This record gives sequence, structure tokens and C-alpha cells, in this order.
Amino acid sequence: MDKVLVIQTAFIGDAILGTALLEKLHEKYPNAKIDYLVRNGNQSLFTNHPFLNEVLVWDKKGSKYLELFSTLKEIRSRKYDAVYNVQRYLASGILTAFSEANNKIGYKNNPLSSRFTKSVEHRFGTGFENVHEVNRVVDLLEENATQVNPKLYPTEGDFGSILKYTDKPFVTIAPASVWFTKQLPVDKWVELINQIPYKTAIYLIGAKSDAAIVAEIQEKARRKVVDLSGALKLLETAALMKSAIMNYANDSAPVHLASAVNAPVTEVFCSTIPELGFTPLSDNSHIIQSKEQMDCRPCGMHGKSRCPKGHFKCAQSIDVNELVQVLSQSQG
Repeated sequence: MDKVLVIQTAFIGDAILGTALLEKLHEKYPNAKIDYLVRNGNQSLFTNHPFLNEVLVWDKKGSKYLELFSTLKEIRSRKYDAVYNVQRYLASGILTAFSEANNKIGYKNNPLSSRFTKSVEHRFGTGFENVHEVNRVVDLLEENATQVNPKLYPTEGDFGSILKYTDKPFVTIAPASVWFTKQLPVDKWVELINQIPYKTAIYLIGAKSDAAIVAEIQEKARRKVVDLSGALKLLETAALMKSAIMNYANDSAPVHLASAVNAPVTEVFCSTIPELGFTPLSDNSHIIQSKEQMDCRPCGMHGKSRCPKGHFKCAQSIDVNELVQVLSQSQG
């Protein structure tokens, strides 16, 4: 196997989890040139990645389908020995099925799987509870393979750029999520912040688009909280998390960013549940969720823009003291 392409053009967290397949491919084909196709905006995650030959980019925000066929043309010109499609949707199916690669591998529930040379079961849902997403990803290469974690490679420059924030013990909090029902309410984050010892610095991390929730937290908290949302590159954020006493996040991309550098992490599940397979993988990992049994939970795989029942109990009933206890344990 000389030339391989992996396709994962979903969001940041998905692109990070897809690196588990990159690790396995490099292990099995150490001399292969591996390319990774990601959506525009995610490419900076893979700067100087030691196993990647090139990162290809599909700009979905422009003329999506014009860009799709331009990307397909580029893929065909590269004459890959194998294309691995980590997604289950039509667009990625087109890129795989018509790639002209010798081997086209994807999931059976992709609409174009009949045109693949190999299709595997996507182990999700009833009967596959607790199968982690990284295992589903690696199934494309080797079904029921041993566990392999996602991995990112921050550079010395990335670690150097965050040194000014690491001169004393600190925690990071990623308070936002794309989906409202995945997001722990602001008052809960503030309750946590107000119980963290003053000797421990607190950094809020995330994207520029998280400015509103960050500002609300800063206004309500009784102590200083430093806003780093949008201030760091993705690999710089990973480097910062690596040095933290603890990193707190919702069921969202920052959890996988922490896992990919084996940083300590506590994941808060609100409307989603651990059984969906997106739990943290770091050696020092913790899961916090409501103790109440709710027939409405999970209300979906990805969360929703509002609580369908109107009460948001899955988040409101979470005990913040459990978040505090995790920090106490990490500090010894």
C-alpha cells in the first residue's frame, strides 16, 4: 500500500477522532503516504503531523457541490491505492465510490456502499452500547481491532506560545457547545468557578463565537476568569490543556482535543449519554452526568437547539459538587 486517503470532513471533534485510523494505518503500512481530507478550518490540527503526507481541504461553506466535484477531481488525479471513508453520507460516498482508487472502504449504511470494494458495519445503536467512536473508525481497517486512541502532535512552538499561561496551577473550562442541550448552563459553570481555590488560575477556552457565554460567565463569577476563547490556535489549545490540572468540557470537541494529547479531562453529559461512544480517552478521565433517570434522555445523538420537554433536567440536575471533587482528587 503506497498511497492512502482518509476522508473525514465533519466537525473538529470528528476530525480528531479520525486520527485513530491514521495511527493504525501508519502502524500497518509504515511506508505509505497517507493523506487526510478534512473540512476547511480543521486543517490546522494537523500541522507537522508526522504520519501525514498532505492534508486536503474541502470548503463546504462556499459552493458546496462545485467544491465537491473539484475535490473529487483532485482525488482521482492522485491515484490512491486505498480510500477510507469515515463518514456515512452521500457526499463522502461520492468522493469514495468515484475516487478510482483500487480499494474503496466505507460503512454499509453509506448510500453508495454498493460501489465500495469493502463495506463494514457501523457499530452504533442497540446492541453496540459502549462501543467507542474510535473503535468504529478503526473497524474500517480491521474489525474488532484493539483500542487505539486519537492523537495530535503540538509542536515545540505550540508549547512555547502558551508558556506565559503556565507559570502557576490552572484549569481550563470549555463552556460552550454547538448544541444548546449539550451545554451545561452558565450558572452551573459559575458555581464551579466560585469553588475553585484562588491559587488556581481559570482559563475559558473555545472559539471566538463563544464570546457571549464567556462574557456572561465573567460577569457572574466572583473571581477573576481569563478569557482565551479565540485567542489560541487549536494545537496551542491542546498544548495548554496538556499542562492543566484539569480540563472541563461538555460532550464536544474539546474533550477529544484533550484525549488526543492525553490531557486530564472531565466530560459533562447533559442531553447526550456516554453509551453513544464519545467518552474521554485520557488516562485521567472523568464523566459527570445527572443521577436522575429520564425517559427523554438522550433526546438525540447530537443534541438540540432547545430542550424538547422545556425543563432541561438533564443539565439542571447535575451536581456541581462532583465537578469540584474531581479537581480535589487531581490536586491530591
